[in-house]
Amino acid sequence: MMPALLSTLSWFSLVLGGLFCIIGAIGLLRMPDFYTRMHAASVIETLGAGLILFGLMLQAGFTLVSVKLLMLGVLILFVSPTATHALARAAMVRGLKPLLAPEEKPPSKH
Repeated sequence: MMPALLSTLSWFSLVLGGLFCIIGAIGLLRMPDFYTRMHAASVIETLGAGLILFGLMLQAGFTLVSVKLLMLGVLILFVSPTATHALARAAMVRGLKPLLAPEEKPPSKH
């Protein structure tokens, strides 16, 4: 009973992770500007890769391979948001404005 449950959970995680990767890739192609594309890419890295790594860990069982996959997942979990933030900050510093940003209003005179 348990191996069938683990196998089902593993394949569900792998398929769901693959779907997140496909949805994120479509988002990369369809989004209008740098910031929204960067958000789609971060979804691919965090959710897609995380679920795929989790499914692979379930397939591997309690082995050294699972430990390596876990280390890779922790690395992605910490590095991905930091890199995304650094990219967004660098783009803002360089003056790249979001395409869908609201118009700037002139300061009001009181």
